[in-house]
Amino acid sequence: MNTITPDRRLAVLDAPSNLGLRPPAPDVVPGCYKLPWALRDAGLLERLGADDAGAVVPPRYVATWSPGDGVRNGAAIASYTRALADRVAAVRDSGRFPVLLGGDCSIALGPALALRRTGRYGMAYLDAHTDFRHLGNSPHVGSAAGEDVALMTGRGDDHLVDIDGLRPYVRDEDVVLLGVRDEDDVKDAVGSGLACQPGTDLSVEAAAKVLVRDDLDGFWIHVDADVLDPSVLPAVDSPTPGGLDAGGLTEVLRGLLALPGAAGLEVTILDPDLDEDGSQAALLAGILVDALT
Repeated sequence: MNTITPDRRLAVLDAPSNLGLRPPAPDVVPGCYKLPWALRDAGLLERLGADDAGAVVPPRYVATWSPGDGVRNGAAIASYTRALADRVAAVRDSGRFPVLLGGDCSIALGPALALRRTGRYGMAYLDAHTDFRHLGNSPHVGSAAGEDVALMTGRGDDHLVDIDGLRPYVRDEDVVLLGVRDEDDVKDAVGSGLACQPGTDLSVEAAAKVLVRDDLDGFWIHVDADVLDPSVLPAVDSPTPGGLDAGGLTEVLRGLLALPGAAGLEVTILDPDLDEDGSQAALLAGILVDALT
């Protein structure tokens, strides 16, 4: 396992997919695909001293969907997952630490697949929601951004959850959910065997018991901007009260990144359409810089 050190090169890779979200309003495309541009405009690469690893361009977003159709944009998400997994693998093979700029939470399937191809990895999932909707707890599936933890743990259609015959990409016992604030979400997660730390009283030490084990090759870090309280950062699709402040998120990320085996990090869901002056993108960029350097 490797630990982030000052001489380990960071590489920023854009994953500007909004395929996993429902339209925020009729005839409106989710704006989170602009997140990489907003963070780059806030000087993220220069402040990190990171390499520019380019972008993985997603397929076209299609808004039409009805219950019973399966996962919205499912085939496109499967295709994108393969492409993103290849690029994440290339960054890691070059000896660099990937920092992915989403997009919505469905981009998590890409690195999960990339890591599964090489071994067994865990997932530190910082999010206000479990993103664990599946047919075992819901009447239908819909948008993958609310289902990606279920998908990466093997719950869903084969074309999404069994790419390369590698289902599951992450095992239930190798996932720790951090910052969840919906009580029903917590019940579903705990009942499944996923580790869960709800609210803001988060323990990296407890998370390490899940993520740092002899039978794991490392772990990935997912950061949904809605893990922050809406009073701090409201420009997300589902703002949920009771979240972390900027200092709290920075502290947790620093702790996770200091653990042996940290394999990469992604940030998702900030919607620049809801951040007219760019101040929330600047805040999020500052958190990432403080945590990663």
